Amino acid sequence: MTKKQNTCACEGACTQILPDGSFEKIDAVIQQWKDRPGALIPVLQEAQQAYGYLSEAVMDRVSQGLGVSKGTVFGVATFYSFFSRVPRGQYLVRVCMGTACYVRGGQQVLDALEKELGIKVGETTEDRLFSLDVGRCFGACGLAPVIMVNDTVHQRVKPSKIRELLAAYRYPARTEGV
Repeated sequence: MTKKQNTCACEGACTQILPDGSFEKIDAVIQQWKDRPGALIPVLQEAQQAYGYLSEAVMDRVSQGLGVSKGTVFGVATFYSFFSRVPRGQYLVRVCMGTACYVRGGQQVLDALEKELGIKVGETTEDRLFSLDVGRCFGACGLAPVIMVNDTVHQRVKPSKIRELLAAYRYPARTEGV
């Protein structure tokens, strides 16, 4: 399937290609929320869910569709940590760096993840399987150090077990029932 180019609201200056080649998904979301107070965050959330991240083209389309300035859309997308402006991997690995996790080895867990994945915080592996991020507290202080892979919490993580933990995501068929 060939990707078609859609230009954003910048009238041809931008030639970003959307992940699925169209604005159909975001246009439907905009129509659903248009003229409702507080629409920007829910529209951005649904756009990110549909496209995997908030590209400049998508943010421009949201700006145009909701009649909100580009600066406001960009400001919201960069202020809230749950929005991503770059493609994320299939698995978002977040390391808790709250006080309890940090004191119990959170930094060493993060270092081991960076080494194993070959990426730094905020980056995505070339195969788009993993993205790495940090959080401030996941509310599991008694289980520190903690990481989350998507919505799954892993407790008392040891740097020496990172390769094994990631293998369950890299090769799910090989690790079922383990």
